[in-house]
Amino acid sequence: MDRRTFLAGAAALLAAPLAAEAQPAGKVQQSGQLRRIGFLALGSRPPTPDPVVEAIDQGLRDYGYVEGQNLIVERRWAYGDRGRLPSLAAELVRSRVEVILVAGPPPIEAVRQATTTIPIVTAAGSADPVAEGLAASIARPGGNITGVTYAVSPERFGKQLELLKSASIRLSRVAVLWDLDLELFRRVWATPLREAAQALALQVQEPIQVHDEQQLPQAFATMQESRADAVLVATGGPLYGARALVGTLAVKHRLPTMAAFKEFPNAGGLMSYGPDLPDLYRKAAGYVGKILNGARPGDLPIEQPTKYELVINLKTAKALGLTIPPLLLARADQVIE
Repeated sequence: MDRRTFLAGAAALLAAPLAAEAQPAGKVQQSGQLRRIGFLALGSRPPTPDPVVEAIDQGLRDYGYVEGQNLIVERRWAYGDRGRLPSLAAELVRSRVEVILVAGPPPIEAVRQATTTIPIVTAAGSADPVAEGLAASIARPGGNITGVTYAVSPERFGKQLELLKSASIRLSRVAVLWDLDLELFRRVWATPLREAAQALALQVQEPIQVHDEQQLPQAFATMQESRADAVLVATGGPLYGARALVGTLAVKHRLPTMAAFKEFPNAGGLMSYGPDLPDLYRKAAGYVGKILNGARPGDLPIEQPTKYELVINLKTAKALGLTIPPLLLARADQVIE
C-alpha cells in the first residue's frame, strides 16, 4: 500500500464517527415508514464482507435507510444464468418494490422489459445509455431509468493496453476473458477495443466466454495454448465474484492480467485501471435514497466516473517473473506488496 492510500484510509477511519453524526440537514429520511426496494444481479451472492455490498449499504444509510430498520431489500441473483433474469425481474415487480437497483447491462434490459413505471437505478451499467435507448440524455434521462455508468471507449482500452505494455511485458497477443453474452461484446466492446489495439500494433484475440467459475480453468488453458501474452479481464457478472480464482489461474498459467476494477489485483491479479466500483455502487444506492425521498428518476442526471485508478500487485508481478519499472510504480494510485 502506498503512503497516499494509507493516509486516506486512516483519515476515513478517524472521520467515520463524526460523519455519521453530521449528515446534511434534509438529506435523511425521518419518518418511520417501512420502505421496500429491489436488487437484481447477474452474478452470485457475494461472500460477507464484500466491498460492493458494504458500499450499497453506505449509500442507502447516507439518505436515512437502514435494512432491517426502515428498509426491506428484495435481492435476486441469477448465478450467471442470463435466462433467469426476466423471471427474477418479474418477481421484483410483483413484490411491489418502490425502486429497483440493477447491477450490470443484462439486468437492466430484463427490468426494463418488466416495468415502465417503477424507477430503475443502474450501477456500473450501460456503456452508452442514450445510444441504447435507456435515456433521452445524460443530463435529463426523462424516463424511469437513471443511475451510474462508465463508458466503454478506445481511450479506456488504449490506456489499459498501454499500461500492460509498460509493465515490461512483451506484448503482442492479448486474450479477452468475457462473462456476458458475445452479442453484447460485439455490439458494444469489439470496435473500441479493436481500435485501441490497432493504435498500439497489438492483436486482440477472440473473447473467451465463461458463464461461471467452473469454466475458468479450461478458459485459461485455452488462452495459454493460443500463446496469449496477457489477458484483458472484461467482467460484467460472474467473473467479479470469482476474482480470486482468476488471479490464481493467471499466475498458474503465467498470464499477466489487466482488469477494470481494483478488486482483481487485490485478489491476486496483476493490474487494474478503471473507476472505483464500490464507489459507483455507493453513488447508485444514493440515487435509490433520493428517489425514496421524493426525487423523480427522469430528473436525476446519469453520473459517469471522473477518476480512474491504477492498481498494481507487486507480489503477483514477482510470481510472474516481472519487474515493474519504477516509473510505472510511481504512476500507480495503489501498490500491493
